Amino acid sequence: MRISRAIILFAAVIATLSACSSGDEKTDNAAKPSSQAPSPSAAPSSSTAPTGGAGAKEPCALLPAEAVGKAVSLQGVTSAPGPVQDNAANGGKAKSCVYSAAGKQIGALAVTRFEGNKIKPAEMVAALKKAKQNAKDVAGVGEGAIYYTDENKTATLAAAELVGNVPVLVNYTGPAKMTQDMMVPLVKTAVDAN
Repeated sequence: MRISRAIILFAAVIATLSACSSGDEKTDNAAKPSSQAPSPSAAPSSSTAPTGGAGAKEPCALLPAEAVGKAVSLQGVTSAPGPVQDNAANGGKAKSCVYSAAGKQIGALAVTRFEGNKIKPAEMVAALKKAKQNAKDVAGVGEGAIYYTDENKTATLAAAELVGNVPVLVNYTGPAKMTQDMMVPLVKTAVDAN
């Protein structure tokens, strides 16, 4: 369940965005799946139901379980929606997709839309870099992206972009053994599909 805890901690990092963004803009709450992993067979990976805003897709539709399986060299990877986490104070609407194999959670994709918030992707990335001292810039994903590992033995690649003038943060969190090279195609797939 380290992945779930890491995503909860990632949400705390997102809370720092409000302190680092310009003006009174605030962001918070990336994705906070509970520490209880959803059933791997709870939902197909091809769901396309809209989320928070018009045209937004479910995270499981943005990143197929097969792509995660290929990145981690595992067969039989399944996906299931994680809990919805909304923050009325800053417009953050987070949804997640949890990936599992052999009954164990192996990672999660979180997509947070900041409806009504004018924070720029560069500001989101700068705030995350300030919060995570070992964060490295990642080129070619979204309008800005970083990769870092943390004390919970997890790795995260987070990318910021504007989708229909709405700031969006897309992040994948997995075990620390997942390298930046393994995560880039996953987050890029999700960002490109968003």
